[in-house]
Amino acid sequence: MAELATVARPYAEALFRVAKAGKESYNLAAWSDLVSELAQVGAHPEVQSFAHNPSVSDREIEATFLSLLKSPLNEEAKNFLKMLIENGRINLLPEIGAQFHALKNAQEGAADAEILSAFDLTTAQLTDLVMTLEKKFSRKLNATVIVDSSLIGGVRVVVGDEVLDTSVRAKLQQMHVALVS
Repeated sequence: MAELATVARPYAEALFRVAKAGKESYNLAAWSDLVSELAQVGAHPEVQSFAHNPSVSDREIEATFLSLLKSPLNEEAKNFLKMLIENGRINLLPEIGAQFHALKNAQEGAADAEILSAFDLTTAQLTDLVMTLEKKFSRKLNATVIVDSSLIGGVRVVVGDEVLDTSVRAKLQQMHVALVS
């Protein structure tokens, strides 16, 4: 939804500036983990419903939200969360998280890679695959592996809007198209 992205952008950029200026004990990687956790909790439908309940006070929302987090928040993060609650913007947390992560990747010259594999990959296989993909895409990749047995064999890699599909299913579909036409 474009409207959410537009409203979330200044929040994500401000949070990113705070994270970049952070102390050594709370560096950009720690902020990234924290923002991911906030986004995950904020995306939950029950949290959304609770946060938009007019009979619940901002303090109750904040206390409940903090109780749902695994990680303790530093003062900047608490202030950020409190500000979102006061402005009724908890629903922006997933989009803020996505934009924060995109800003972090852009600074690091990295990208997210979703690797769909027909079978579980060993650590060695994943390391080799990621190294090969980093050469192909000319940037550092943050890989997420998802097992999808419908691929039959091989892998399907999605990096941004680029797709590299070397799965058996894709090859069978190509053969089907060639035979039908």
